[in-house]
Amino acid sequence: MLIRVASRTVIEVFEIGPDEWQLWRKLRRAALADAPTSFKSTLAQWSGPGDTEERWRARLASAALNLVLSWNREPSGMLSAVPPDSKGAIRLMSVWVAPAARGRGIGDAAIHRVVTWARAQHAYRHLVLSVKADNTKAIELYRRHGFLDSGPTPDHPDERWMCR
Repeated sequence: MLIRVASRTVIEVFEIGPDEWQLWRKLRRAALADAPTSFKSTLAQWSGPGDTEERWRARLASAALNLVLSWNREPSGMLSAVPPDSKGAIRLMSVWVAPAARGRGIGDAAIHRVVTWARAQHAYRHLVLSVKADNTKAIELYRRHGFLDSGPTPDHPDERWMCR
């Protein structure tokens, strides 16, 4: 999927799987280094003995959808969605946009693509995600796409559930 944001800006959205584990690894490690408090896992957990091809492939295989977004041909964003749970909710996770690419529509393109996928593959269902309460830019992105605050997550008082 190709999205032209401005006359010279192009965002590409790619679905990837376990065979593209090295690309996912590069982006995920960049995300964990850039925003260490925004995710449930840490760069240390995905380094050293935790940094194996088998583990990266398994991570990609466990999600129903893995997206990589490219801005002007440079991988600049990512998002995963897990299959619907027993309540029919599809959970978004690992949402990240590289600092140099923020504010250029990459997050919007990612959310748009996952909503389109959820409609086509799962007759829509509910979308849910968790976000740190102080991550105002991410919260603004999710609100623009119809996500509403659903209260604190049970494990982290500084983290909020958002649902669409």
